[in-house]
Amino acid sequence: MKFMKLGSRPDTFYNSDSVRSVSSEVSSDLVVQVNGTRYLLHKFPLLSKCLRLQRLCSESPESSSQHQIIQLPEFPGGTESFELCAKFCYGITITLSAYNIVAARCASEYLQMTEDVEKGNLVYKLDVFLNSCILNGWKDSIITLQSTKPFHLWSEDLGITSRCIEAIASKVLSNPSKVSLSHSYSRRGRDRDDISCNGGGESHRNNKTGGKGWWAEDLSELGIDLYWRTMIALKSGGKVPANLVGDALRVYASKWLPNVSRNPEKDVDSNPSNSKSRLLLESIISLLPMERNSVSCSFLLKLLKAANILRASSSSRMELSRRIGVQLEEATVPDLLIPSSSNDMIYDVDVILNILDQFMLQSQSPPTSPVHLKGRFERHRRSRSANNGDFELQESRRSSSASHSSKIKVAKLVDGYLQEIARDVNLPLSKFTALAEAIPDFARLDHDDLYKAIDIYLKSHPNLNKTERKRICRILDCKKLSVEVCMHAAQNELLPLRVVVQVLFFEQARAAMAGGQLTDLPSNIKALLAAQDDATSRPPGSISTNRSMVQPEDQWSVSGLKSPKSSLSTLRMKLAEDDDLDEHFQANSSKVKQLCSLPNRPKRMFSKLWSSNRSTSEKR
Repeated sequence: MKFMKLGSRPDTFYNSDSVRSVSSEVSSDLVVQVNGTRYLLHKFPLLSKCLRLQRLCSESPESSSQHQIIQLPEFPGGTESFELCAKFCYGITITLSAYNIVAARCASEYLQMTEDVEKGNLVYKLDVFLNSCILNGWKDSIITLQSTKPFHLWSEDLGITSRCIEAIASKVLSNPSKVSLSHSYSRRGRDRDDISCNGGGESHRNNKTGGKGWWAEDLSELGIDLYWRTMIALKSGGKVPANLVGDALRVYASKWLPNVSRNPEKDVDSNPSNSKSRLLLESIISLLPMERNSVSCSFLLKLLKAANILRASSSSRMELSRRIGVQLEEATVPDLLIPSSSNDMIYDVDVILNILDQFMLQSQSPPTSPVHLKGRFERHRRSRSANNGDFELQESRRSSSASHSSKIKVAKLVDGYLQEIARDVNLPLSKFTALAEAIPDFARLDHDDLYKAIDIYLKSHPNLNKTERKRICRILDCKKLSVEVCMHAAQNELLPLRVVVQVLFFEQARAAMAGGQLTDLPSNIKALLAAQDDATSRPPGSISTNRSMVQPEDQWSVSGLKSPKSSLSTLRMKLAEDDDLDEHFQANSSKVKQLCSLPNRPKRMFSKLWSSNRSTSEKR
């Protein structure tokens, strides 16, 4: 911290109630009133340096008393700043630092203590000290910038704010990745690992002393308006890497963005604290670097959670959704659990659907052949070597492979998310199926997680009718179920009949082909397994008035189910209650019913069914 002392006399003001005076053998002839405090002073030392006091004394009428009274309303900095200027006029020693230089500079400008009145006046001395000393120090520059807030208009008019911002930006831009001028600054709470924008933890990388983001924590002390202007100056310099800007924004959000709780009963728009937080959040979003991976997907989703709760502008939320869609494969299931702003559902499924749409748009594979330019570039294109063409094709294939891999990761992520939201008793069937069907078929290498999500949804929504249960199971591919999941599905009484039959046939076919007993399936069995129900309109899910959630068991296992015999009893029961099979299956329904009457010999009964079907097809 740099200090400057002006004056040589150690005298000071003496206080008596609300009247203050300076020690002198000469009687005072001037009374100056500042914010309710009266100062008994002398005209000569003050008027010789203060042009404003000269003008006020000449304009005020002569008083019969020995004191001429001057009013100084709305004096910048109040009594402390006035005393500092008055002491300078008397030659009394004053101490200046980064904490009071802004107030002193505004007060001296108010009193018009310029060079036109006297050479070496206070305005000149303060400007020299500010430019040569204060703005050369990192800590002093930040403190001075913070102290401009109470004098916003004065600081803007005098250019103090802009000079501080330029000084700070120049120091960061000179070497943004190395520690400089900040080693003596005592940081508080540098090792925090929590980020408070709607909860969640995220470690602070490179924020400790000696790290690449040495300036991020220091700048986080600024208010959002000054911070925004400083970051704009840093970004416009073009020398700060995007990941360092992203880290700085994350540090600032961790410090200032509150831990917003979901409180639908409270009017978010009318709460002043929430309005301030909304402005802060939207400012942070506007500062996000354009480069991909400059900030983590987890941080973006935390911002989106806060934006949902604080009801940020639609443009801010859309921008976050677009950015999240670009790097969605980095997210985790807890990141996607964004609370709903309405009272119907617990989680906001619509915003995840929007993010998925953005992801599908961003992850479209580029064309395998490059677009060639025509005209005067055609001759240059023809002269390209074969190696260049091969390189472009390899790059295109690599990009396509990366897109394919990303979709597989996102499919796994969505299936895990479906398992979480399936417990919500108010989640409509249409939203569940829309989210499940947003993933392309090739991206799901298996359907085990999707089956678990459907099972949880069926348990949490016991009032679904037969059509709705068929609708939700239509997205399930039984050929992609593991053996363990097939055994669970075969005994699941919540599944429609067709799904149970498909599971049994596929599992028997898998076992037979694995043992070498069956090389091919009959055509009518193939037709049965390949047939799909006609597409039906999505029926709205039953919305319960009770907002509580059903908590089914997630960790189901085959050992906890009924004996294998029960799968046949389940099938027998479903055959009795469901007559809605396809025409391919109706031809064999009597045989299946006969097979179900033999609970102790499941493998043999399917062998008889297939052998009879095979002989029928051979006759044809």
